[in-house]
Amino acid sequence: MKMSYSVHSPPALRCWCTLPFSSRRKASSLENTYFSNRTVFCSSARWIYRRHCEASVSGADLSSGFFFYSSLNKEQLTNSTRTMSASDCRGESEMLKILRALGMDLPTISHEEKHTVEEANKELGRFGVPCTGTKNMFLKSKKEDLVLVTALHTTRTNMKVIQDALSLKDLRFAPEDVLRTHLGVVQGGVTPLALVNNESKNIKLVLDKALVESTVPVVLHPCRNDKSCLMTPKQLQDFLRKLEYPFVVVDFSAEATGGTPSGDNTRAKSSTSLKETGKKTSQPAAAATTGGANVTGETKLGILVKREENFPQWYVEVITKAEMIEYYDVSGCYIIRPWAFFIWSRIQKFFGARIERMGIEDCYFPMFVSKSCLEREKDHVEGFAPEVAWVTKAGETDLEVPVAIRPTSETVMYPYYAKWIRSHRDLPVRLNMWNNVIRWEFSHPTPFIRTREFLWQEGHCAWQTEEECSQEVLEILDHYAAVYEELLAVPVVKGRKTEKEKFAGGYYTTTVETYIAAIGRGCQGGTSHNLGQNFGKMFNISFQDPEKNDGSTLIPWQNSWGLSTRVIGVMTMVHGDDSGMVLPPRVASVQVVIIPVGITKNTTDEERKSLLEGCKTLERVLVSGGIRAKADLRDNYSPGWRFNHWEVKGVPVRVELGPRELASLKISLVLRHDGSRRSLLWDKELPTAMTLLMDEIHNSMFAKAKRERQENTKKLTEWSDFTPALNRKCLVLAPWCGEMSCEDQVKKDSAEESKAMQSEEVRDDARAPSMGAKTLCIPFDQPESVEGKTCICKSCSRPAKRWVLFGRSY
Repeated sequence: MKMSYSVHSPPALRCWCTLPFSSRRKASSLENTYFSNRTVFCSSARWIYRRHCEASVSGADLSSGFFFYSSLNKEQLTNSTRTMSASDCRGESEMLKILRALGMDLPTISHEEKHTVEEANKELGRFGVPCTGTKNMFLKSKKEDLVLVTALHTTRTNMKVIQDALSLKDLRFAPEDVLRTHLGVVQGGVTPLALVNNESKNIKLVLDKALVESTVPVVLHPCRNDKSCLMTPKQLQDFLRKLEYPFVVVDFSAEATGGTPSGDNTRAKSSTSLKETGKKTSQPAAAATTGGANVTGETKLGILVKREENFPQWYVEVITKAEMIEYYDVSGCYIIRPWAFFIWSRIQKFFGARIERMGIEDCYFPMFVSKSCLEREKDHVEGFAPEVAWVTKAGETDLEVPVAIRPTSETVMYPYYAKWIRSHRDLPVRLNMWNNVIRWEFSHPTPFIRTREFLWQEGHCAWQTEEECSQEVLEILDHYAAVYEELLAVPVVKGRKTEKEKFAGGYYTTTVETYIAAIGRGCQGGTSHNLGQNFGKMFNISFQDPEKNDGSTLIPWQNSWGLSTRVIGVMTMVHGDDSGMVLPPRVASVQVVIIPVGITKNTTDEERKSLLEGCKTLERVLVSGGIRAKADLRDNYSPGWRFNHWEVKGVPVRVELGPRELASLKISLVLRHDGSRRSLLWDKELPTAMTLLMDEIHNSMFAKAKRERQENTKKLTEWSDFTPALNRKCLVLAPWCGEMSCEDQVKKDSAEESKAMQSEEVRDDARAPSMGAKTLCIPFDQPESVEGKTCICKSCSRPAKRWVLFGRSY
């Protein structure tokens, strides 16, 4: 008869933890220590015990996500966990079929097999976007009920809350053989995606309310623990609906108030306090839902992450809670909501008016480009080849000739320039197009900054002479600088890209570069390219030489230039703070929000009516004076909630209008960018005073951003100072010899040194600044002569030719 062994839960382990076991023993090995009850403890049990000691004893927090194995014999304990691996998992292909049917293309990475939440979370930084880890627990009751719980890795998952939610008792971790039978995966591979293997649908699924409401994607294993994929909460719910798999949403934070989830018709107590939401208590509390219905109730309105502590997640929280974007179910694509699109429309109006005065006309070309046209310019197509998306099918029929979706429009437009340009009298051709483009191949999308589809304008002009072409290149660059500085209050550095960084196939590229102080990175703001005559040669664009009558032809000089919705992301990163967006007044959809205050239970109906009418009147006065004003008169939200709402959205000025202000005609203001308070007289000059205040706010925001950039731009000549300056979130202005090999070496050396300077703990942090420095631009405004100085590259002794701006970059 075989002896039975078991790994005990924490109460039993407490008497064992003082025994002198080796800390280096493998997790699957057994100790040669026997007790009177014939129990053997392995080092994996000791690890489990440590995890439970770290957790709160009350409520039995299940944060480790580990399984307890009961009634397994010695052979099972030593061999089962050792031999089972990711290759034994099933369901991945079925899962992928469902995702494809839903149009989902999930970013996925491969890695070593992961068995714990902590191990899996170390891979989060590889996605390059704000995301959060998950923990998944497979449970079983004495009555054989099976439960899968999926939560954010930061959520304290209390067993009692789960049991109460499902009306079950005695839940505990299920044995691995039950796991393999019902989910078809091994330890570490448990996620809701594995429910494709549970055809009987006998597993009750519980989703953490915090996960369902997460504003950032979550990381899950795609039916095996040697891969991880990125998925939005909406995509996960769509997947479950496609499976027709019911689930229950549980608010674990409601434990303290006794709130528990239930079915569709039962209300659960809200976990969000009145202080956090500012919403009146008369509003219904949050309800847990089943069957994939939308979760109702409150979410935490404010920004929960500090900008300096976790910039990527802060950024995503800001642009989602400020209602700038919404995540879409195609990776790398986003919905631009009205609050953000208004900014883009203001940019269109501002920039469009300027180029119209230059004589440039708007047009539109189709988004498709033939393969033959795309491949006519070798350097150009090689530069964009990894990003080109191809249409290969129409319905179920393969296209005879695939067509590409434009990554940019040179190859779309220039065959027709060749048709339209025959004489010097046909020049110049000066066209601009507002459109969208697709650049598909990348693994680290960031809303507005780096997306697969984005909106932009692209200009394409052809001139008779190089001088005319070059002059326009710089004129457009000045207009781009004006967009940033005069509309968005973001200072820029104008300069020329190096040969390594210039536009593929172009003659040279000019750029406006921005600086994001919170993370110490530069970001390319807009580019204007002189394409030379290269594209004219490739596309047979020519015109008769006006100086000769022998039929000889000349090739025109061309330029192209583009500015995209990236400007919105840059603006957010530069000005935003821990409370949310900070909108520059000139692009704010609402410049002034008016909120009535001072209404109490003692306020009479007549007083209330008079105050609300006063708010409406003030709104009309400001709007008639050219100020974009809005009175927020919603009576189902408290004034405090509305203050917070508009603060997150970044409205430049808040007017608090109460009975006293109405009586004295002296309005009280709060300025969003610095939190200061002002007061203005409500007289006929009020619209003018408010307009002047908007200009003052803009200038203040611009001055602050410029000061931050100047203070964090270091002029250096010694390599020993270079990497430390980068790690202090600085840009570096340094002498450079002009050789491309030195650019590559600087990037490599700065990355290696940066990593070496960090402690092991910091290196494990995905947010650590380990990226090497690249050349951002050769500034037009050179600080001084570089004569007598050598190249900043530590392995180069060549004399410098110019000062170059280096930095980490998006």
